[in-house]
Amino acid sequence: MHDITVNRKETKFISDPSRVINKFLYPGNEQRARNIINRVLNLSEYSSLNLLEQILSRFEHRHRNLKNVLLRNYQNVAMFISDQDHLSETRKLLIGSYFTQEYSIEAAGFFNPSIVVHPDQNNLLKGELKFILSFRATGEGHVSSIEFRSGKLDKYNNMLLDQAYHRFETPEIVMKAVYEKKFFLKKIKQLKMRNDITKNIFTNLPSTFSFDDLQRKIERVKTRFPHDHALNETANMVYFLARSNHERYFRPESHISERVLFPVSKEAIKGLEDARFVRFKEDNGDIIYYATYTAFNGFEILPMILSTKEFLRFNFCAMTGSVVKDKGMALFPRKIDGKYNMISRIDGENMYLMKSDSIDFWDKAFLFQRPKYSWEFFQIGNCGSPLETGEGWLLLTHGVGPMRTYCIGALLLNLKNPLKIIARLPEPILIPLPSEREGYVPNVVYSCGGLIHNNELVLPFATSDSSCGVATIKMDELMKAFAQSV
Repeated sequence: MHDITVNRKETKFISDPSRVINKFLYPGNEQRARNIINRVLNLSEYSSLNLLEQILSRFEHRHRNLKNVLLRNYQNVAMFISDQDHLSETRKLLIGSYFTQEYSIEAAGFFNPSIVVHPDQNNLLKGELKFILSFRATGEGHVSSIEFRSGKLDKYNNMLLDQAYHRFETPEIVMKAVYEKKFFLKKIKQLKMRNDITKNIFTNLPSTFSFDDLQRKIERVKTRFPHDHALNETANMVYFLARSNHERYFRPESHISERVLFPVSKEAIKGLEDARFVRFKEDNGDIIYYATYTAFNGFEILPMILSTKEFLRFNFCAMTGSVVKDKGMALFPRKIDGKYNMISRIDGENMYLMKSDSIDFWDKAFLFQRPKYSWEFFQIGNCGSPLETGEGWLLLTHGVGPMRTYCIGALLLNLKNPLKIIARLPEPILIPLPSEREGYVPNVVYSCGGLIHNNELVLPFATSDSSCGVATIKMDELMKAFAQSV
């Protein structure tokens, strides 16, 4: 048994049902939407004003820019109103309120954290480090989003958290201006969609086109085949791909704890799952933060990557390529021999190393680890991006064993050739304690990424998909255990 001391810190992160966002609420069909609008239009102006004042008094203090949200949701149904020009702002706001709902993003779970070095490291004492934590937050219907917290580690690696604000900031969402047809054709081939349908959609579309161009072409094809169920499924998947490629912008004055990345379309309605953030250093020294995650629409998963430099502007892009499969991809923090490298699990069971010249296209994967020990017989995967040390790449892993128990283990990979395993710990470094076994998904400890500071591994981890803690492990002990395992 390895001699490693795991220090579980007092810091805990638990779900807070009072953290709510506003989201668009659609009744399910056009006729119901028209009925709701007509009921509002039949109110007198006095009754409308009185009702709106009641709504604002009850909800305005809970949200930033509530009126802007109501107006935006009004615009989502404005096409059902014949005489929009003569509507008062009161009436528009009131209509918008009926198509708006509060959504508690953490009500079901708050878990699977990752931690990265904050882009701003000013005003610190010796031995301190600012960080950003990301979490997977899950609410009603198991819809997942990405949340953030910030703070600093002191010289003893105690976690000092910044205040978490309760009013969320809704980002501006900008669809990609131009799409490349070759991207869609590659992804469609990979997803094994109906060739005859996709041919109808993409024939005569230019090599680059806008979202409006794509939408008009799909609607024309639907007119020719109005009752084709397979066409509707394919069109939804094409929209899923298109809407997944976009940008989101938060106001600079918003606090990072107010920013939430929530699904933006019905095609990705089940959310953004298990983001693994990494601070990536480009060959020229520039720093960019990437996160790999999974978009889910309830039926299909779509491996995604997002990028940001300051956690204000986020660029979202679907990954393509023959080996872009399954969940749990983790990007190395720099290129190796001029190529991007990624840890993945393309067969649901074993771990692979993927290599590519492009951050969003992956066509080569090499098997390098299979389940070996009893605590990982069911499947293995990563627990975040590899961490660079002088001895090699530290790769945190998860193993699933009997009774679907998740534990966290560790590997040491060669710096120049990560396919070469230098050492592999035979036992996990973190297992669920009795106090951590109960929750939404029992018997699980899991992480989406740690960091090394003050010669310690700082590892935020989730317990049973319900809450999160933080553990530290001395790197000297970890490296000694690796040496003894060879």
